[in-house]
Amino acid sequence: MPDTVIRDLHTIDEFRKVVELERAIWGYTDSGDLVTVPVFTFTVHRGATLIGAFDPAGRMVGFAYAVVGMKDRRPMHWSHMAGVLPEHRGGLGYRLKLEQRQRALAQGIDLIEWTFDPMQTLNAHFNFAKLGGVADEYAVNFYGESTSALHRGTPTDRLVLSWNITAPHVVRRLEQTPELRMRAQEVGEAPVVNTTVIDGKWRTVKVIDLTVKERRLWIEIPAGFTEMQQEAPDRALQWRLHVRQMFQEYLAKGYRVVDFVLQREAGFGRYLLARDGQN
Repeated sequence: MPDTVIRDLHTIDEFRKVVELERAIWGYTDSGDLVTVPVFTFTVHRGATLIGAFDPAGRMVGFAYAVVGMKDRRPMHWSHMAGVLPEHRGGLGYRLKLEQRQRALAQGIDLIEWTFDPMQTLNAHFNFAKLGGVADEYAVNFYGESTSALHRGTPTDRLVLSWNITAPHVVRRLEQTPELRMRAQEVGEAPVVNTTVIDGKWRTVKVIDLTVKERRLWIEIPAGFTEMQQEAPDRALQWRLHVRQMFQEYLAKGYRVVDFVLQREAGFGRYLLARDGQN
């Protein structure tokens, strides 16, 4: 929505509106899952970035929040939360991330990291295919038990995404260079670690191969994982543990996640993993 205004947030009243958005977007039922007004107050006072998106009527409909952190003795931003109300999605989240990137650049920071659920195909597509993030860290049950309906039912395993915001491949993604999506034949022919089949309504893993040694490989996940957690929790937990096993195995062998391809009509997506910086 081009008529949506995005700006920095500074006041207590604005922070309260962000807390309301946290509840509305993620459906938290326990205050222990929320970032509270005092936390926004002191972190923004000391360099955190909190930006809000406002519709033409002046209502806050989305936000992005990043705190200052350290990695390898260098300052970076940790993007703890970014969300948009469902009726305003369709490009606004992307605009918020671009604004977050500009805030980091203005502070002389070139790395933003955040976590996301590796079972969420749309988030994976956004983080890798659109933003150009990479990942080499898998965190088991990172947030513990969550009261959010989006997360409830399986461990809160997360991929830690690194967004190197000045890297050439990131700039190419953001500029949407046409030739970027053209893949070498060897990428398309890379082996898929997990063979999956349709079993009723949902996909299931039939075979997992943890012995793949090619430079590139694919890990497949099903679409609709949130619904699977609600309708088939045993199947969802099985998927979570299978995906955990595959990522832990191959990241430990020096692979990193460099891309994601979403096959909407087929009902799945695939992560591309590569070794030795090949992508």
